[in-house]
Amino acid sequence: MISPIGLSLLAAIAPPPVAGNASVSARGEAREIEAVAAQAAEAHAHLMRGDIAAYRQTVQTAPDFILMDPFGGAPTGNPKSDEHWERIGRYFREGRDARFDLIASYQSNDIIVLVANEYAHVAVGSLPAQDWALRVTLVFRRDENRWLLAHRHADPLGPGISLGEAAWITLGGGAAKPVPGGGQ
Repeated sequence: MISPIGLSLLAAIAPPPVAGNASVSARGEAREIEAVAAQAAEAHAHLMRGDIAAYRQTVQTAPDFILMDPFGGAPTGNPKSDEHWERIGRYFREGRDARFDLIASYQSNDIIVLVANEYAHVAVGSLPAQDWALRVTLVFRRDENRWLLAHRHADPLGPGISLGEAAWITLGGGAAKPVPGGGQ
């Protein structure tokens, strides 16, 4: 039997328990998530100003990147040329007050998932500048010592829509006219 003094000595020289090691790992993951979220926030601000060069320097996309943009339709991949990237940059103008509010995150060894709301006052396409809010899910994949954006899904449904409005959109009617009797 070990005396209380002997237990104290053993505790003083013993390696930290697994839980202690896990918390060190969790702190490292938290720092990685924080860094990737800061990158995503910075990239969002650049894009809202139409600064596509700064956007591309801030976040690199994976070769097999998939985009599900907020306007729906078939998912797309990486732009095929610098001119395509430039068109994307010209699509956004006068962006200000860009904000990236992280809601939740998840990390495994080589994947970080960020769930966030993005906000900005920005002119998009032919529309005048106005407030925009998007719900986004971003999936980053580790590539050696960097994180590549592998997937982005965005939608403008933050305020919520009724069941009828969702049905109308699902049926191909667009986003304006709700289906009669399709309440929440």
